[in-house]
Amino acid sequence: MIAKDTIEKIISRLDITEVVGDFVKLKKRGTNYIGLCPFHNEKSPSFSVSPSKEIFKCFGCGKSGNTITFLMEHEKISYTEAIRWLGKKYNVEIEETQTDPEYREQQQAADSLGIINIFARDFFAQQLLETEHGQAVGLSYLKERGFSDETIKHFQLGYSPDERDAFTKEALNRKYNPEFLLRSGLVSERNGQYVDNYRDRIIFPIHNPIGKVIGFGARLIKKNDKAPKYINTPENELYVKSKILYGIHFARHTIDKQNECLLVEGYTDVISLHQAGITNVVASGGTALTPDQLRLVKKYTNNLTIVYDGDAAGVKAALRGLDLALEEGLSVQLVLIPDGEDPDSYVRKVGKEAFAEFVKTNKKDFILFQLEVGMQEAGGDSRKLNEIVQRMADSISRINKAENFTLQQDYIRQTAQRLQIDEAGLVALVNKFIGDRLKRQERKTDYAAEQQELPSDLTEEELAQKEDSLLNLVINNELQEMAVIKVLLLYGLWTLDDGTRVADFMIEELGSFPFSNPTLDKIFTTYQEWYFAGMEPTDRSFLYYPDQQMSAMVVSLLEFPYQLSPNWDKMLESKKIKPEVTGKMDVKRSVQYYKLRKLKEMLRQNQKELKENSDPTTIKSLMEVHVELKKIEMGITRELGTVIMQ
Repeated sequence: MIAKDTIEKIISRLDITEVVGDFVKLKKRGTNYIGLCPFHNEKSPSFSVSPSKEIFKCFGCGKSGNTITFLMEHEKISYTEAIRWLGKKYNVEIEETQTDPEYREQQQAADSLGIINIFARDFFAQQLLETEHGQAVGLSYLKERGFSDETIKHFQLGYSPDERDAFTKEALNRKYNPEFLLRSGLVSERNGQYVDNYRDRIIFPIHNPIGKVIGFGARLIKKNDKAPKYINTPENELYVKSKILYGIHFARHTIDKQNECLLVEGYTDVISLHQAGITNVVASGGTALTPDQLRLVKKYTNNLTIVYDGDAAGVKAALRGLDLALEEGLSVQLVLIPDGEDPDSYVRKVGKEAFAEFVKTNKKDFILFQLEVGMQEAGGDSRKLNEIVQRMADSISRINKAENFTLQQDYIRQTAQRLQIDEAGLVALVNKFIGDRLKRQERKTDYAAEQQELPSDLTEEELAQKEDSLLNLVINNELQEMAVIKVLLLYGLWTLDDGTRVADFMIEELGSFPFSNPTLDKIFTTYQEWYFAGMEPTDRSFLYYPDQQMSAMVVSLLEFPYQLSPNWDKMLESKKIKPEVTGKMDVKRSVQYYKLRKLKEMLRQNQKELKENSDPTTIKSLMEVHVELKKIEMGITRELGTVIMQ
């Protein structure tokens, strides 16, 4: 874990306009900055950055947050990864609190491998572009494949010379540790000597989503039946094949904006499509999709379109990973390139527009395509048709999330029609697969406990009125709670006229009135803990808090233009009052409004219990409570000078 002092040091140096400005072209407008939103396509800027509040807000798509959450959302990285990124930007050394020797060793190994990979990338690029042999062999091969100089540099392609130890010799001369050279997969040990693992091959650096080189793919140039066409980095502390998609670093922003990811098999497919201007594309490396790869896609979009060769091998490759994609909630479609072509050759043959149109018009629903393929293979064989029914029921059963219920029912209907089987029977089979899977995974959830029954004798109109009233009550309560917490964060360290700190006043006044919203309640509780521990909490203390729910709530509070009452705002408009004075007025009134709202809730609950009880002693006690609550309510109302609620 990153040390708390390190995080605080980084946060103290943050400049939101500087960080956001690395990704968005900002123009100053008044006290804020505006630009085109990086999270959705727009022609007129609706993306605003506030340096004083240290938050961003898009009025087009609604995204908002602080400096760290911007980085997390834009780069699709974790909180820890964002802190490391910012540490590097602001030259802050990252200190770890983790003392576990094994963990520390893994981190050091990953760092060492990362340094070696950067050296290797630069070495191979230099061999390709600046040596006579590299230009004659490697560069000429890439040019023959149609890759431009710009594309070659963009993807950082390289060449490993046809020599026994060209890379190894240079790496050892630079004093790189032989142990990590071996672990990187770039070097092998044969007969007691270190030699290059990649020889006479085109080198494809593989990046993680934030652009760090984590491994390499190496393609043989000359035909050699004894050697594999491709060699990839072995798994190590940096490179885990099942967790990466080739090209994700170059494609992620386009995938996010276009809300679609194109998946191809090979490195050259990705590069050719990018060069043609189709940049929302990544490659699986020809292997079956894994859950981690699918979750990586889902970070950017729910729409996955698989673009594979149209031959039998391509069809089989496309069908692999289907069930996993469904379980991840992805909408999957398939496009098969005409026989004899692959995405690389086809886009070079027809160009960007024709390729994009082909993909658009030839998309096939993945589940229904699987059904078509199965039916063609089965012919009239009843045993094979039964296998198809089982396979389809299994696949459909994996769409078991509530939001996809309608989609699941549609697949059942279409499958039953095409196979000419009883729809009810297919529903039963799908449910059986769901049940079996739940048992295997031991995911027993008692949904009944979460259900709340409504009175059955209400008319539809009465039910709607009750729902509207309940919704209105919840919204009003939440707005009031937001208002009072915002006042605490903004003015908590100020001093009132009687010498009392605002925080002391509010904590004492609000202690008996718990917050309904759990996140607001957590902020209030945490504020008290910090305050009584001698800290001086402000909105900024929570703005960059690791708890993302609390941080997001504070961003909402800073955006939230709470209004205590119309009369109060009119009064302020008619007088020239200093900010310090208005702040103190806000404190008193926000507390009183909040308490009044809570008292109303207590009175409603008390009246409900009065109606439901017949015991004289209980009724007497409830009446005494009612009288006491009304006294407090009237006192607050008199202090405010107006009756603000019915």
